[in-house]
Amino acid sequence: MSRHPEVLWAQRSDKVHLTISLPDAKDISVKCEPQGLFSFSAFGVQGELFDFSLELYGKILPEKCKTKAGLRNIICSVQKEEKGWWKRLLKSEEKPAPYIKVDWNKWCDEDDEELNSDLASDDDDAPYVGQGDASSDDEGMLYLPDLEKLRGN
Repeated sequence: MSRHPEVLWAQRSDKVHLTISLPDAKDISVKCEPQGLFSFSAFGVQGELFDFSLELYGKILPEKCKTKAGLRNIICSVQKEEKGWWKRLLKSEEKPAPYIKVDWNKWCDEDDEELNSDLASDDDDAPYVGQGDASSDDEGMLYLPDLEKLRGN
């Protein structure tokens, strides 16, 4: 019997970001199909199978979908076939499964996208690999030696 990892999602007008929380995953398999079917499977650290399939709201471009595996999670960038904002992640109007949640750290509203256009680059998911590390709380903070260099001491 397989289990479902936690899946966080956010969107931009041109892509959907899926962050799959599965530390030390092995044999990761991601499959994207043009009609919007996204499938994932991997083995956890104790050999247990994790898998799920999502029927996404719109069509996608499988050849432009990217996956990055980190120590704590797997980040998938799914390219939308047509640029535009989806009403929801899934085609179905039913409430999504409890393991699917909004990724508020990456979320961007339509109005904010122009302001945050630098976040919409292909590298925007790079800082999220290893998300959840204790050190991630310090991002953007200057350490004392750095501060002293800035002051010219």
